[in-house]
Amino acid sequence: MEKEQEQKPVENLNPHENNEMENEKSKNISPNNEKNGPTSEERIKELEDKLTRTLAEMENQRRRFEKEKEDAFEYGGFSFAKEALNLFDNLERSKQVLKNDESLKDSNALNKTLEHLEILNKDLISIFARNNIKPIDCLNKKLDPNYHQAMIEIKNDQKEQGTIVQEIQKGFTIKDRLLRPSLVGVSKKTEIDNEKDQENKENLEGK
Repeated sequence: MEKEQEQKPVENLNPHENNEMENEKSKNISPNNEKNGPTSEERIKELEDKLTRTLAEMENQRRRFEKEKEDAFEYGGFSFAKEALNLFDNLERSKQVLKNDESLKDSNALNKTLEHLEILNKDLISIFARNNIKPIDCLNKKLDPNYHQAMIEIKNDQKEQGTIVQEIQKGFTIKDRLLRPSLVGVSKKTEIDNEKDQENKENLEGK
């Protein structure tokens, strides 16, 4: 019987091919390979950008908080002040009702009552002033939509067009903010009405 020949593993006789396989393995495990994600420098830059954005957002929030805190301190009584103006309005209405009452006209009782109401009115204005609530001075001034609201037009050739000639309801400010506008009547020229009447007449005749 012949002896069985020993089988040996087949070796790759091409050394160049072996080198290519080793190089390919090295590429797959290389830390600089794009498939393995960003580099350390890129990661650090990304973290720096996130940190910068976070710090900027925190600073903006801090400024908003400071502004809200300042407004709350400066104008925290805004709503209360606006409601308190009802007291002032009621005093003014009471005085007007008494003045228009024919049964009380020119009586001592009326005069004394009006004097007391006037004292209350001045005291209330004084309390408002101590809390930075001030009435708007509007009579004989040009209409300013930031502080005045025109309710009616009044013919007046003695005043410049748009001048406030009547105060219907007193307006107030609290510090540098408008609490409520003055309700006013403004002047208009008679000639403007005449021009409008003539224009309307011509339009009607044209029809």
